[in-house]
Amino acid sequence: MLSPLVMATLLLFLLGAAAGLLLQKLPALANRLNSGFALLGSLAGLVAAIQIFAQGAPVDGQLWLLGSVHLDMLAALMLLVISTVGVAVALYSFAYIREYQGKGDVAIGALMNLFLFAMVGMVLADNALGFLLCYELVTLTTYWLVKTNPEAAKQSRLYLVMNHIGMALVLIAFWLLCRESGSLEFAALREHHLAGALASLVFLLSFCGFGLRAGFVPLHGWLPVAEPVAPSHISALMSGVMVKLGLFGILRVSIDFLGASQLWWGYVVLIFGACSAVLGVLFALAEHDLKRLLAYHTVENIGIILMGMGIGMIGIAKQQPALVVLGLLGALYHLLNHAIFKSLLFMGTGSVMFRLHTRDMDKMGGLAKLMPWTALAFLIGAMAISALPPLNGFVSEWFIYQSLLSMTKLGTSVVAPLAVVMLAVTGAMAVMCFVKVYGICFCGAPRSEKASHAREVPGAMVAGTLLLAAVCLVLGLGAPWIAPHIASYGQALVASQMSVATGATLLPLDSSQAILSPPVIAITLLGLFLIPLLVLAIFKGPKLGRRHAGTPWACGYAYEERMSLTSGGVTHTLRQLCTPLYRKQPQLDLATALRRVSDTSGMTGWLLHGVVLALFILMAVGV
Repeated sequence: MLSPLVMATLLLFLLGAAAGLLLQKLPALANRLNSGFALLGSLAGLVAAIQIFAQGAPVDGQLWLLGSVHLDMLAALMLLVISTVGVAVALYSFAYIREYQGKGDVAIGALMNLFLFAMVGMVLADNALGFLLCYELVTLTTYWLVKTNPEAAKQSRLYLVMNHIGMALVLIAFWLLCRESGSLEFAALREHHLAGALASLVFLLSFCGFGLRAGFVPLHGWLPVAEPVAPSHISALMSGVMVKLGLFGILRVSIDFLGASQLWWGYVVLIFGACSAVLGVLFALAEHDLKRLLAYHTVENIGIILMGMGIGMIGIAKQQPALVVLGLLGALYHLLNHAIFKSLLFMGTGSVMFRLHTRDMDKMGGLAKLMPWTALAFLIGAMAISALPPLNGFVSEWFIYQSLLSMTKLGTSVVAPLAVVMLAVTGAMAVMCFVKVYGICFCGAPRSEKASHAREVPGAMVAGTLLLAAVCLVLGLGAPWIAPHIASYGQALVASQMSVATGATLLPLDSSQAILSPPVIAITLLGLFLIPLLVLAIFKGPKLGRRHAGTPWACGYAYEERMSLTSGGVTHTLRQLCTPLYRKQPQLDLATALRRVSDTSGMTGWLLHGVVLALFILMAVGV
C-alpha cells in the first residue's frame, strides 16, 4: 500500500507552487511559504524513501494525479536523492531568495516547488503517460527558472531546444515500446521484452534522448551554458538531481523494460561514460568561472556513473551476478553521492556570490577567514568530489574500481583495463582542479575589494550547506551499513533475471578487496595526522621553541600582485599540453550545431513544442 507520506509530498509541493502564484502581492509571505512547503514536502519524501528501504520491498498504488505508481528500490533511491537535496535547498532558499528580491523572487519559489513536484512525479509514475508528462514538466519548469535571469534568454532557449530534441527521441522510443506491448502501463512493458533490431533501436533512441538530459559528452552542451546563469539553489537542483533523471530513464528502459539483453549496449554505455569522465574534468580545469567549472564536473561525474551502469549491463548480458551487483552498486551510490556533494558545492558558490556578486575565481581569495562556515562546507564538498577518503565520493568510486577490476579478470575485453586507467586519470585531475578552486577562492589574500570585505552569509544558508556536508560524512563513514540497501536493486535484478538467490553476495571479490571500512580509514588518517604533532611534543627543545621576529615569505602577495598565483597559472602546463583537444572542443559538443538556430530563431522552441505535442497524441491514440 502506498504510504500517505508519498501523497503528502506531492500535495505539499503543489501547495507551495500555489502559494507563490496566489500571493504575488505579498512577496515576503509568499517566499516564506514557498520555502516552507518545499521543506515540508522534501521531509515527507525523505521519510517515505527511508521507510521503503527499511521494508526492502516494492510498493504499488494509485494516485489520481499520476495513475499507477510503483516504488521499487531504484525509484526509492531517486526519491531519497530528490528529498535530501530538496531539504537543504529549501532551508538555503529562506535567506538566499533575498538575492532576487523584486526580480522574480516569488516566481522562483513557486517554480521551485513545481520543479520538485515534477521530479518526484516522474520517478513515482508507473505508466508512460504520467512518466512523460512529468518529464516534460521538468523541462518547462527548468526553462522558466533559467529564464528568470533576464540575461539568460539565449541560454534558456538552447536548453529548451536540446531537451525537446531529447524528449522527441524518448517519445518515439516509448511509442515503439507501448505499441508492441499494447499498453501504456510499465508492468506490461516489463513483461513484454523486445528483441532483435527493434530492441536495439529503442535502446539507442532512449540512450540519446535521456542522454540529452543527463548531459554526458557529446550531449552536454546545455550544461555549462544554462546551469551557471540559474539561481544557485536551482543550479544545485539541476546539477545534483535533474540530470540524474536522464540516468534513471536509461536504467528504466535498458534494464527494466529491455532486460539489457545485448552485450554491446553495456559497452556503449561504459565507453561513453569513460570518455565523458576524462573530457569533463579536462574542460573543467580550463575554466575560471566557478559555476561553469562545476557544470563541467557534472559532465565528469555523470560519466563515472555511466561507467558503473555499463558494467552492470555487461554483467546482465554475460550472466555475471558479481558484475551486476557491484557495477550497479557503484553507479547508484555515486549517483546519490554526486547529488549531495555537487549540490553542496553549488550552494557554497551561491554563498560566495551572495557576498561578492561574481563567479570569477580571480576576484575571490582569502574567504576562509571571512566566511569560515561556508569555507568548511565547501572544503568537505571539494574533498568528496575529489574522491578523498573517508568521504562519500571515495566510497562509490572504490566500488566502481572494484567492478572494473572484476571485469578485467574475465579477460574478454581490453575496454575494462583502459577504463580503469581513464578513471584513475580523472580522479587525479579532479584533485588538481579542486586544489586550484579552494586555494584560489578561499586561501591566500583577497584579490578584490569586495573579497576583502566579505562576511558570513545568513544562518539559513549556512544550515543548508552544513547539512549536506554532514551527509557527505555520513555516506562515507556509514558506507558498510548503507551500501547493502543501495545494492538491493542490483540483487533484485540478479534474483529475477538470473535465477540466483536474493541473498547474492554483495562484494563477490577476494577478502582483501571486500574489507573496505571508511571508519577504519578515518581513524588511520587521524592517527597519521597526529603523529607529527606527537613527535614535535616529545622532541621539542629550546631551539624549536624560540620565536623569531620578521615578515614571513607569503608567495609574493606583499610585494607584487603579479607574483600571486592565478586560476590560469595553476593549470597552465596541462592546458598547453592539451591545446589540440581544447581546439577540438566545439566538435565534441552537439550544442555547437544547435546554438545558431536557437539564438536566431524564436520559433524554434514553439516548433519543438508542436513536435512533442504531436508525438504525445500519436502515442496515446496509437496504443
